[in-house]
Amino acid sequence: MNTLSKSERLDKKKIIEKMFAGGSRSFSVFPLRVVYLPVEGLETSASVLISVSKRHFKRAVKRNRVKRQIREAYRKNKHELLQVLQDKEQQLAVAFIYLSDRLVASEEIEERMKTALARIKERISV
Repeated sequence: MNTLSKSERLDKKKIIEKMFAGGSRSFSVFPLRVVYLPVEGLETSASVLISVSKRHFKRAVKRNRVKRQIREAYRKNKHELLQVLQDKEQQLAVAFIYLSDRLVASEEIEERMKTALARIKERISV
């Protein structure tokens, strides 16, 4: 199933605050910064949050375009990560933060997303 349902989006304030207050792990795969935190009590094995800074893109149209690109890249490539999480019976909250101040081609974002997901998979498999 190649969808990104509502239950897969991170909307719990407490978890989001915990992610950015510390205790979570993060790394960068330019133009993305990935912050992830093993959690409990989510409806799905992985919930995602996508953030694009207003400082970099003043216009909502551009911010929304970048968010759409990131969502699409995640949606297409999430399966292996979800499989690993289900096998280990773990749940993960993941935030993708866009770092660049320019628009990037969807193909490049997808490549970086593959790298990022592989790196998360590697780190939770340890």
